[in-house]
Amino acid sequence: MNSLSLFSISVLLSACAHAQSIGIFQGSTHQPVTLNQTMAEVQPGSIVVIGENHGFKEHQDQQLQIMQALRAKGLKVSVGLEFFTYTSQDLVDSYQQGVLAEEEFLKAIQWGSPSFDLYRDQALYPDLTEGSKTLALNAPRKLTSKVAKHGLQNLTAEEQALLPPKFSLGRESYKQRFLSMMPHLPSPEAGERYFAAQSIWDDTMAWRAVDYMMNHPDQVLVIVVGEFHVQFDGGLPDRIKARSAHIPVLSFSQINTLGLSSDEIAQEIAASPTEGPRAHYLWLAPAQGPVK
Repeated sequence: MNSLSLFSISVLLSACAHAQSIGIFQGSTHQPVTLNQTMAEVQPGSIVVIGENHGFKEHQDQQLQIMQALRAKGLKVSVGLEFFTYTSQDLVDSYQQGVLAEEEFLKAIQWGSPSFDLYRDQALYPDLTEGSKTLALNAPRKLTSKVAKHGLQNLTAEEQALLPPKFSLGRESYKQRFLSMMPHLPSPEAGERYFAAQSIWDDTMAWRAVDYMMNHPDQVLVIVVGEFHVQFDGGLPDRIKARSAHIPVLSFSQINTLGLSSDEIAQEIAASPTEGPRAHYLWLAPAQGPVK
């Protein structure tokens, strides 16, 4: 039996050993760790990316625990949210500063679902007195919607100006995983358009995050984003690293174990043969939801 086979068996046994557990595990070894242990390597200037299932209260509670653990280390914590488009940063600032009432804020940014009650604490977590802030990360919906329907080549000059500087599509392995999740697209051309829109989300968030950290190296930026953007470092983490090789990136994947068998959990936490671990850390827990 060769060493690769032994390694594969070792990983499988490790996954099975922890498949029925809840808690935080190292992505590469599946060994259990404490939250404080995961925070040990986070220093000022770092970005912590947390993948979530939108609308699951347990996931939002876990995100706050991560933020609190960082603050307990004496770190300044800013928060980046996928839900807010970067063109709305002034509205986010006004809301965070208490100038804009929440009802007006949600109306102005056209908040839909899930319930904002789940994300209020994250949006208001940064401490203004220490210079931290809530960062609006995402691209305007009208931009990604047009690209998904008509392609990058049909953007107007005004729409092109909304793209992040030096925009780049995501890597090929990420593209193939994305397309495998979209089996009902009508044509390969449609797949290319939808992946371009997905890449705009990732690269815009990466641009905003890197730009902010370049100007605030004394802080830690915690980004809350949909789980697929985090998995296997293929989406947002990859784009952050492409824009800056000097900013440390730590990723959390929150995995809902509710109703999953041991084999299904083992499959969820397994590393990819080509892309490696799902994330630096895996947070396994049953979660009810989503909350509308």
